[in-house]
Amino acid sequence: MNEDRPLTRLDMLRFARRVVEHQAARQLALMDRWIADEERREAAGRKRRPATRQAAAQWAVERGLNGRSAVYVHAGACSAAGGRAKDVDREQAVRALTEEGVPACPLCRPDTALGILE
Repeated sequence: MNEDRPLTRLDMLRFARRVVEHQAARQLALMDRWIADEERREAAGRKRRPATRQAAAQWAVERGLNGRSAVYVHAGACSAAGGRAKDVDREQAVRALTEEGVPACPLCRPDTALGILE
């Protein structure tokens, strides 16, 4: 710039544009870094997930609110089982249905899948 002449409006607008362009470039670089970090986190999560995922149990016994009495026997993938259901093996499910008198879930009908007909 020439020290002899004052800055014009056009000079100030060009300077302002360079400042905004510089700030935008820094912000875009920051956003690109955040995106790369998140992509690495998701990729690491996808690698860990299959190792920690457990196979769904085939049978479950749903407990009542008191935590002791059994309410229903469910097939493992039943959506009605809820959070109070405990995974059990086939023998435990059969015993609950036959000897303990726990009713079968009316939605998933584990008694039919187990071959126990009432």
